[in-house]
Amino acid sequence: MDRRSGLSVRLKLTLSYAGFLMLAGVLLLGAAGLFLLRQGWLRTNEEGAWRQSPGTELVRGFAPTAAAVMAFLLVFGLLGGWLLAGRMLAPMDRITHATRAAAAGSLSHRIRLPGRKDEFRELADAFDMMLTQLEAHIAEQQRFAANASHELRTPLAISKTLIDVARADPNHDTGELVDRLHTINTRAIDLTEALLLLSRANQRAFTREHVDLSLVAEEAAETLHPLAEKHGVTLETSGDIAPTTGSPALLLQLTTNLVHNAIVHNLPERGTVRVNTSVRPDTVVLTVENTGEQLTPHLVSTLTEPFQRGTERLHTDHAGVGLGLAIVKTITQAHDGTLTLTPRPAGGIRITVELPATSSPSDAGSGPL
Repeated sequence: MDRRSGLSVRLKLTLSYAGFLMLAGVLLLGAAGLFLLRQGWLRTNEEGAWRQSPGTELVRGFAPTAAAVMAFLLVFGLLGGWLLAGRMLAPMDRITHATRAAAAGSLSHRIRLPGRKDEFRELADAFDMMLTQLEAHIAEQQRFAANASHELRTPLAISKTLIDVARADPNHDTGELVDRLHTINTRAIDLTEALLLLSRANQRAFTREHVDLSLVAEEAAETLHPLAEKHGVTLETSGDIAPTTGSPALLLQLTTNLVHNAIVHNLPERGTVRVNTSVRPDTVVLTVENTGEQLTPHLVSTLTEPFQRGTERLHTDHAGVGLGLAIVKTITQAHDGTLTLTPRPAGGIRITVELPATSSPSDAGSGPL
């Protein structure tokens, strides 16, 4: 935005200090003049003679002194105001430098303003915190973009290779080629849809409605029950009514991802998945717990990163696109919730999603917020 040049803040403060000091001097000298004038009238009335008017005496005796005092106050106010304004605005120079550095792309720069807490230091600390979060967000986005490009390039490269082989060998079995291309294309579509869902949740581009997590959990469990039977996994659901607000579709996707992961990454046989909802004083909790191989805390801490998979996930038919728990994390954050992953001592993992609680629609009304 183009702006016309104006007075600096330091000069404005200097003129304000000097003006205020001059005004105070005028009022003080005016009060002194009125006092002397009143004393002159009283003395004249007591003596009963009129030698000269009180005004003339005031002008001759007080006016030069008042003029000298006002000149001193003007110079002192301008000089002192300039120095005080410079000292008070010194932190702004560091904040401005950091802002310009950030605008130029240097997000690693920090103000780190020393001294006790005041308005300038609160501003500097808030700016430093914003830069830290922005730097972390951009680094995460860059890492995600690189991983997404790699993941999308893989099925495309495989498809190109299969097509080149088919073109070089006209007698090649086209049925097998079509099946493999269909599988690869399905994976690419799933990955693209997952990326779009992740972007939508990250932007919070959804309407908030009243949602009962217990009903969402039941719907997800019912949908995935055939998959659980196929894998020989027992799927159990329980819990209380858990009212919250958010996107029904995104919360269903969150729950479905959790239950799906719990089913496919389980014991080879006689595995168990438990889905539970509960209510706390200010939050509602969705817990998905499954049996499985023992996981280290370090491995568990990486599972919510995009395209991060455990070793066992890379060599199964259900490796997915590597965004299941990343989507869960993003949806949870978009709903102002917290996601906790804890390895079970006996094997498997317990995942807890905690969201802000709200009154039920019957108590607080229904519909978009």
